[in-house]
Amino acid sequence: MILAAVMLAACAPRGTFTAAPAGPGLVSSEAIFVGTTRAAGESGFTRERADVASFLRYDILIPPDREPGELNWPPRTRKPNPDKDFLTMDSTRFADPAAFRSALAAAMKLRGQTDAVVYVHGFNNTMAEGVYRVAQMHHDLEVPGVAIHYAWPSRGSALGYVYDRDSALFGRSGFEDLLNEVAQSGAKEIVIVAHSMGAALTMETLRQMALRGGPTALDRVAGVVLISPDIDVDVFRALARDIGTLPQPFFVFGSASDRVLGLSAQISGGGERLGALKDLSRIADLEVTYLDTAAFDVGAGHLNLGENPALLSLFGGIIGIDAAFRNDARARVGLLPGLVLTVRNATAVVLAPVGAIGEAVAE
Repeated sequence: MILAAVMLAACAPRGTFTAAPAGPGLVSSEAIFVGTTRAAGESGFTRERADVASFLRYDILIPPDREPGELNWPPRTRKPNPDKDFLTMDSTRFADPAAFRSALAAAMKLRGQTDAVVYVHGFNNTMAEGVYRVAQMHHDLEVPGVAIHYAWPSRGSALGYVYDRDSALFGRSGFEDLLNEVAQSGAKEIVIVAHSMGAALTMETLRQMALRGGPTALDRVAGVVLISPDIDVDVFRALARDIGTLPQPFFVFGSASDRVLGLSAQISGGGERLGALKDLSRIADLEVTYLDTAAFDVGAGHLNLGENPALLSLFGGIIGIDAAFRNDARARVGLLPGLVLTVRNATAVVLAPVGAIGEAVAE
């Protein structure tokens, strides 16, 4: 069963950077700043690991003819369609970290904001897939702040789980360096959004920074969002203990029916993954808000927040949602459509479609 699922995923077509055709009307785009520890090759950045990070900027066209959550790649059977496909309008590779910081500072000044949102991709991603997904999510969620992406050297293969797990560990120092560059560029608040195996990388990096001590970008981290985190619950608890006080707010989006994390648990020897948590008491001593998205599962249920239009609508402007949990329990009820459960320091929200909540109230 596991082998069949993996082989099916391995046969799926992969996303690549595709240039937008010249012409008028290409007005909606997202600027994505990138730090990567992928090695550069003749045709772009590869799955190989680089000891020295590279810094880039991509301007990604957001096609108007699509549903929120959709990320459409141009098929090889036709020409790229700017109305339907995500495309690359421009790209820049910075000569050094100083040039990256200068460009990032200019982008924040242009937006009149000093907030930065740093996205970390998960298992089985190509460089293009990570960048385009960040553009899609940043646009659809209407997140304030400059978008930044950390591209660690995933193999980009469903058969590369062990390679990716090692690469995530390899990528810790590169991610720490990127966070420090973002802080030095003038970002006052940094929010980290990490998916799947990228959540494990994020927790490892925050632990590394906390143990290192002294002034670091960790002081600027104003929130963490883990989406379908592929990390053992016991490991998460150990890392959180070493970090000390977790950045707040600290959100975890998960689904007990996440089939990808089910496979991950089997590959890893059966340990429960944080993104498929069934018992909130296991993290009850941690100041974490766990949002159960099982009612909104799309496909394998592994990227519900990024792909489900209802969730995108519900959590548009996700950074501001923390205000909902700063008030008493009565204020929480009604703001989020679902059941709110608090166990010691942890809060769980079992999300449900608005229609389902209305039916439950009527009964």
